[in-house]
Amino acid sequence: MDRVKFAAIDIGSNAVRLLILSVSLNGEEAFNKELMIRIPLRLGQQVFVDGKLNNAKRKQLLRTMKAFRHLMNVFEVESFRACATAAMREAKNSKDIVKEIAKETDINIDIIDGHEEALMIYESHFLYNLNDQQNYAFIDVGGGSTEVSVISNGALVFSNSYKIGTVRLLFDKVEDEEYVKLQNDMTEIKEQYQINDVIASGGNIIKLNTLAKTRKDRKLSVTALNEINEHLKTLSIDERIKTYSLKQDRADVITNAGDVYLDVAELLGAKSFIVPKIGLIDGLIHLQYTKWKSKNRNKKYFPDELLEFDDANQLNNKFDNIEDKNS
Repeated sequence: MDRVKFAAIDIGSNAVRLLILSVSLNGEEAFNKELMIRIPLRLGQQVFVDGKLNNAKRKQLLRTMKAFRHLMNVFEVESFRACATAAMREAKNSKDIVKEIAKETDINIDIIDGHEEALMIYESHFLYNLNDQQNYAFIDVGGGSTEVSVISNGALVFSNSYKIGTVRLLFDKVEDEEYVKLQNDMTEIKEQYQINDVIASGGNIIKLNTLAKTRKDRKLSVTALNEINEHLKTLSIDERIKTYSLKQDRADVITNAGDVYLDVAELLGAKSFIVPKIGLIDGLIHLQYTKWKSKNRNKKYFPDELLEFDDANQLNNKFDNIEDKNS
């Protein structure tokens, strides 16, 4: 065996993603993207309005999972994990849907809560070449929720999830109390920790970072993000699609995401963003590989050089070179 493959499925409120990565076992720990598929099912659009998924959306999700199962079989993945976030957390019929998918595809979906989602996102790019003596905030803005974690002196000191997401905002389904909770928490954090840099993940911030074209030293300034976000607001959805080649389901929510990132940065007093090219789905694979490597460390095909990477922080840096072209 010279290469092992892992897969992850992220069932989000805006899109459903499948990522398959392979890891070389020939002495050099190289991660290669074998496949990345993003399906804009927008489950949150219905759940946040009606409280559940109708038969049409259920069928779409089931068909997607069947397709993903076939693809994972074709690529002969060693293992996979499927997680669902805000939309499935809140869908009244999510348990029935999960059972149906497991029966039809043999894919067991874990519906993770907001706190676990925040921790997974934090773990997925922990110690992104960070200074142990500084404080950082991790922010991920999804379709249904926003996760915020804070690191101080290399330790996780805060982690929470808020029901503020781009699809919720699009359909005016964010409760005022969520804004109050976010504002109170961020105000308290600012009083305790000086945070200059926010580590921001998610497809929208990756795209905004690309459009800003002003990143310096791997950072995107708050000013630059605000400028591109305000510019996009002056364009219609069709103009955003035509001018910047944005997908429909990205074009109509990207400024909502920009607003949330900017609001959190302002509340924390941060000056810039660090935008990694990885996120929750990469973290799912990272955790699988770490577990697999520990289990198989005595196998003859496992080179001694790779056994040096027992530290998840070192391993995680390997993911930094993997760019999601479909973001």
